[in-house]
Amino acid sequence: MNKYLRALIAISVCLLLGAVLAWAGSQAGAMVAGLPLFAVCVLLSFVVQWLAFVPAYIYQTEHYYDLTGSLTYILLTVLAVSLSPAVDVRSALLAGMVMVWAARLGSFLFMRIKQDGADSRFDKIKPNPLRFVTAWTLQGLWVVVTAACALVAITSGNRLEMGIVGWIGVALWLSGFAIEVIADRQKRVFRASLNGRKDFIRTGLWAYSRHPNYFGEIVLWIGVCVLAWPVLEGWQNVAMISPLFVIFLLTKVSGIPTLEGATDLKWQGNADYEAYKAQTPVLVPRLSRPGKLVQEA
Repeated sequence: MNKYLRALIAISVCLLLGAVLAWAGSQAGAMVAGLPLFAVCVLLSFVVQWLAFVPAYIYQTEHYYDLTGSLTYILLTVLAVSLSPAVDVRSALLAGMVMVWAARLGSFLFMRIKQDGADSRFDKIKPNPLRFVTAWTLQGLWVVVTAACALVAITSGNRLEMGIVGWIGVALWLSGFAIEVIADRQKRVFRASLNGRKDFIRTGLWAYSRHPNYFGEIVLWIGVCVLAWPVLEGWQNVAMISPLFVIFLLTKVSGIPTLEGATDLKWQGNADYEAYKAQTPVLVPRLSRPGKLVQEA
């Protein structure tokens, strides 16, 4: 299939999925200027990406791609909270969770690309406007689908007491966020300590899982979903796809498959790496203590 046709199909699918999500999540939700507030958030997510695409294409840069995505999370959350008729404890917590996560991830990814100088994912698509704008459109869909549970709950007209389920969601988010932050920091410190040496990380949380940061990411979005779930009604429950979408992306698309492939290519045949890979789970951390090899590495 022609790559331009694939790009057009990808954009069309993104917009269709966004429209379906906007309709479902807007049921019994808040209205603003005669329009469903959640649907406005969905539309704005795509518009922000398209506006950011223009200077990115003109100057042929991807430096602000991840930062734009993170800022979009914050923008949509602020909009949802500001225009919702009532903000309770659940809505405030959901808003805080999304914005804290987005601010942390956005700054982390922005500093990383500044240090690396470029993102190889965009090398072949930047010169082509249709393929490049497809990447930005995909990011618009990523934002609204990932944050759907939180945004639908915030804009919902249904308000309930937190209850035990709500606090379980908060606990899950805190646990997942802590795991992700700690894992990212451990990896950053490890890389800084290499001083030109070549090695792979297998200490700290990385001794229990080959991708503890992604495990934390999944757990925190499950927490958001658990916190939001009690106030979702009818078709709004379509928003429960959020954590499933995160799991799919990280385990089947751009997360683990990409990193595992690159790491295998670099370290395949290395005895320490093969032993580490054999005894360390890909995602869900084991509960037992790491083996001798991992502890000494």
